[in-house]
Amino acid sequence: MSKRSFQVIEDAWISLQDGTRLAARVWMPDGAEKDPVPAILEYLPYRRRDGTAPRDESTYPVFAEAGYAGVRVDMRGSGDSDGDVEDEYSPQELADAVEVIAWLAAQDWCSGSVGMMGISWGGFNSLQVAALRPEALKAVISLSTTVDRYNDDIHYKNGCLLSANFYWASNLLSYSSRPPDPQIVGKGWREHWLTRLNSMDYPLTTWLGHQRRDDYWRHGSICEDYDALEAAVLIIGGWGDGYRNAPPSAAANLSTPVKAINGPWIHKYPHFAWPKPRLDFHAEAIRWWDRWLKGIENQAEALPAYRAYITEGVRPSTWRENDPGRWVAVDSWPSPDVTRRSLHLTSDGGLSDHPGAEGTAVVSSPQDCGTASGEYFTLAPGADLPGDQRGDDGLSLVFETKLLQEPVEILGRPRLSVKVAIDAPLGNLAVRLIDVHPDGLAQRVTLGVLNLAHRRGNAEPVPMTPGNFEEVEIELDESGHRFRAGHRMRVAISTAYWPLILPPPSHVTAQLVTGVESRFTLPVLQVAKQAEMPEPANPDPLPKYSSLEAGGTRRWVERDLTAGITRYHILDDTGANEHPGHGMIAREIRRESWSIAPDDPLSVTGEAHMTATRSRGDWSARTEATTRLTADGEHFFLEAKLQAYEGKVLIFEREWSDRIIRDCM
Repeated sequence: MSKRSFQVIEDAWISLQDGTRLAARVWMPDGAEKDPVPAILEYLPYRRRDGTAPRDESTYPVFAEAGYAGVRVDMRGSGDSDGDVEDEYSPQELADAVEVIAWLAAQDWCSGSVGMMGISWGGFNSLQVAALRPEALKAVISLSTTVDRYNDDIHYKNGCLLSANFYWASNLLSYSSRPPDPQIVGKGWREHWLTRLNSMDYPLTTWLGHQRRDDYWRHGSICEDYDALEAAVLIIGGWGDGYRNAPPSAAANLSTPVKAINGPWIHKYPHFAWPKPRLDFHAEAIRWWDRWLKGIENQAEALPAYRAYITEGVRPSTWRENDPGRWVAVDSWPSPDVTRRSLHLTSDGGLSDHPGAEGTAVVSSPQDCGTASGEYFTLAPGADLPGDQRGDDGLSLVFETKLLQEPVEILGRPRLSVKVAIDAPLGNLAVRLIDVHPDGLAQRVTLGVLNLAHRRGNAEPVPMTPGNFEEVEIELDESGHRFRAGHRMRVAISTAYWPLILPPPSHVTAQLVTGVESRFTLPVLQVAKQAEMPEPANPDPLPKYSSLEAGGTRRWVERDLTAGITRYHILDDTGANEHPGHGMIAREIRRESWSIAPDDPLSVTGEAHMTATRSRGDWSARTEATTRLTADGEHFFLEAKLQAYEGKVLIFEREWSDRIIRDCM
């Protein structure tokens, strides 16, 4: 099929019924008024003209050439759009999206069929909007997404508080406070900006106000009613990302046409993500759109239910160019080709088919166990991935197989079932499955965490009775991995995994019962056909912008032996980059630091400073967002400040200070 020519409409506007105008950027196939095309909507708060411009410009021209109008819309209150951002996935946000879809379907250039696509926020709201069943929405592609906002997002995980919750609140405060573009909104840009700034709030206050899985988190969690979705769903994730559980969950539970993929990637579109191999996402997406938006019989519905990359022999590193492995496909999920194999934690530190005599094992990890944990939200080729786990394993309780005589291949979610007692009402456990290489290097395959007060569910936590043994189950994240012969499998268990998860109020000692009543269950892949997953023809598809000042990324750990403090530092600087079309120069700098005393969980402190600048010619604007999190035994303490500058002049300043009760956390 020949490629269609297209034009880019930089400043399209969509008027909602309440008078709010949403700004859009559109890649429109030529002649669509006479030969209408389906529309592909991506609907985000991340600023279409600078924030997501590079990735948009790598994808939407390809879609336009294939006969689709790509429509990248700034949500209410973001970018150049009117209004205020209320919160993530608010009812207003989803209602606006439904209205936008109806508006798109009614345009004379649109065939009446609409698809919705996105990664992260856009992947979330694509599924959530689909659950509202707008008539014109026929298909969705959702990447790095979740079906459960409480357990599989950046806020909480099985009742454990993620440090990423703090980071994300700081980042969203910075993102939402950036100015509209004077080139688009005209002379009223400054008034528009000040109105936005005055309407903002610090989102961590809201998120920490809901420490249980209540109605706030059930809203937008499609696992509450999978049957609500009718649009065809292609759902994609990556082992290098915190968002890896949704693809197989969707494949197992959705009744609509659904296909799932998990690759080796971080939190990026898979045609330019790391580690490699990459996926020809454009071809995969167009096949999906062609089938469900144009009705082309291309057998997209006959694709395997779940395609996954099985890693093997990965050498642990905080950043990797490639992960060795192979692609496999299963025709249904759950698959009859995956069987469960249970190993026991033995009293001599083994991981064995034979339980041996019953015993107990004790672990009381220092609070700085976990500095090689990596980050939940993996974005940049720096040091986001978990590194060699030997240091953290040395601060943990470990159980290990003998040298494997045959390879073991897994696909799915391992699970630990064990009797546990702790010496306090509240405590966390972190469980990792490790691939131990013959030379001792330890690669984390997958992770599970549990706030023990949430052992019976996340809606109504129940503190532990100190000293009382209870059986608990900890489900680890989805994984696909082949343990080679000559390697060992290790299970590492700790009472701390900082800074990935934040500590409970007191230092905890845990006792685990070993032997017959302990079970570590592996999802063993017995057989699977090879999947053909073509890589993109262009290995470097993102457009190049002029770099006016270099950026960089760093992660480093300091241990102050005199003060008895461990510090974990993060620096991400995008550098100053100029858009070649409209000349906007953009830069973001993230400075984040965590500190803790190894013997004192109440010493935990998180601090962040986010700088965002925009400039063109003699115009410039800058925001500075600084945030701080501390805790005592009963409360979390939040501090935040937002400053906005026009040129060098401070035109806005606001501070927040909140104290929030710890709720079984």
